[in-house]
Amino acid sequence: MKVISISGEDVVKPDRSRYIWVYANSRAQKERWQALADKTKTPLSTWCISIIEERLAEEDGFQPRRKLIKDMETLKTENKTLREDLKQKEIVLERYEGELKRYRAQPFQAVDYRGMRRYSKELVDFLKARGHADSYRILEALGIDPRESELVKAVSKQLEELEGYGMIKAEGKGWQWIG
Repeated sequence: MKVISISGEDVVKPDRSRYIWVYANSRAQKERWQALADKTKTPLSTWCISIIEERLAEEDGFQPRRKLIKDMETLKTENKTLREDLKQKEIVLERYEGELKRYRAQPFQAVDYRGMRRYSKELVDFLKARGHADSYRILEALGIDPRESELVKAVSKQLEELEGYGMIKAEGKGWQWIG
């Protein structure tokens, strides 16, 4: 393109060697193309070039933009569905874990319990690994909310019995593993 100046203004003179003449099959076809170009707010020639380049890119193995957008929308919808499903399953799992904690704590809540009591492996492993921990850290490690008084009592009972067996000892506000 050549730039020429007419009365102080620069005017671009088109380069005729870059022109392509396209003859639409019908006036309706040309109007349809024009409407689609108007919809994307681009000149008809720019719209035609983008369609041609998109088609050439497809042949080179690239997916057209509109297909990528459609695929992305599908994936977003699927992702949302999976997130909702996961959230529901997490809620159910949390309830089951709470029930399991209460079930395992039952032998330590009964005053006149007879039989073998199974100590929490997580509690013993945590105390062994840490060596020393306060009650709050122990509850946190076991995933027990301090407001769940029955579960807190069960853990306290286990700690007292482990102390009675000489496995741990109370030290200040915490517990020391002595094995």
